[in-house]
Amino acid sequence: MPQNIHTISHIIFLIFFGTAILSTVALFTRQSLLVAYIVLGAILGPWGLKLVSNSEVIKQAGDIGIIFLLFLLGLHLQPQNLFHSLRKMSLITLVSSLIFFGTGFITCYTFGFNFEESLVIGIATMFSSTIIGLKLLPTTILHHQHTGELVISILLLQDIIAIGAILAIQIISSHNGPNNLTLIISAFPVLLTVAYLFQRYILRWLLEKFDKIHEYIFILSIGWCLFMAEFSHSFGLSEEIGAFIAGVALASNPISFYIAESLKPLRDFFLVLFFFSIGASFNFGFFSQVFAPACILAGFILLLKPMIFSWLLYRSGEVKSVSWEIGVRLGQMSEFSLLVIYMALESHLMTPLTAYMAQAAIIITFISSCYWTVMRYPTPLAATDRLRRD
Repeated sequence: MPQNIHTISHIIFLIFFGTAILSTVALFTRQSLLVAYIVLGAILGPWGLKLVSNSEVIKQAGDIGIIFLLFLLGLHLQPQNLFHSLRKMSLITLVSSLIFFGTGFITCYTFGFNFEESLVIGIATMFSSTIIGLKLLPTTILHHQHTGELVISILLLQDIIAIGAILAIQIISSHNGPNNLTLIISAFPVLLTVAYLFQRYILRWLLEKFDKIHEYIFILSIGWCLFMAEFSHSFGLSEEIGAFIAGVALASNPISFYIAESLKPLRDFFLVLFFFSIGASFNFGFFSQVFAPACILAGFILLLKPMIFSWLLYRSGEVKSVSWEIGVRLGQMSEFSLLVIYMALESHLMTPLTAYMAQAAIIITFISSCYWTVMRYPTPLAATDRLRRD
């Protein structure tokens, strides 16, 4: 036991001490902090200096960051506003997703990847990063401006599509596909019903009775988030969708804003681990073989996503400058893309070489999109005072 504790504490020390150094360098050289986290993972990970050899543990910790991110997102979306936004953006999200799917599929098939591999990569290119999109969106824009509403709506619809794609891969790779499908279809109404009843008859009463005890509110909100995440997972759904439903259930409560603010440091702690795990998990032994197709695929995504989103939003009546900004902010692939690739690899739908090519393309879009957004638009991580917004 002491050895395991020492190992975990040593890993945390290496990550955050290294992050502090690289983040300082990044700020002095006007670079994105998110890029610094990924680069540190590549340096310290199993394919770099090997100082952090168990990247799977770090990845699992990073996944908690995604759960808290979706929970906080739900806290800011009251149900009536959420349904209005999703209805407005559904056509744009669907059309853009089909275009991005075609781009990924045709590009990979042209490079000689087989039909199944090209299909999976096409699916992975459909999504933009919820983490990057929200992490680089200032709080004032996220909560109070039209741009934030549009970004959140598109990302939510993409996340729903992504969850559907992930479940489809699970069903295809499972011997009990029909049983799993029945369980999944029944899961959503059960989750929504449980969330509503808990919030209506238990959580609201507890929050009103003990709203002065901030430590209790903090613990209760974390417990509620993780309970719904595990409850969702027990139905075969992702933890993220359960956490999001938990957040939406609390959104109408007046104390939801305080809960969101108090959980931000905890979310940021785990998101550092998430981006570190991305860099640490990449196998550089395949780099020379996957570099060219990964760069070409990433290049198409980085160019087409801003253009397609901008055109579709402008055609729907949005201002041209706002449409282009949203396109740039959503101009990368997603953490869900990584999950699709990992699951396809485990299900033997693609070879390791193809999986690393797709992973390299995803990382390239992460890094490039972060640079573009941080250098051009207001973000909490901007390198200049003129663009820095909390």
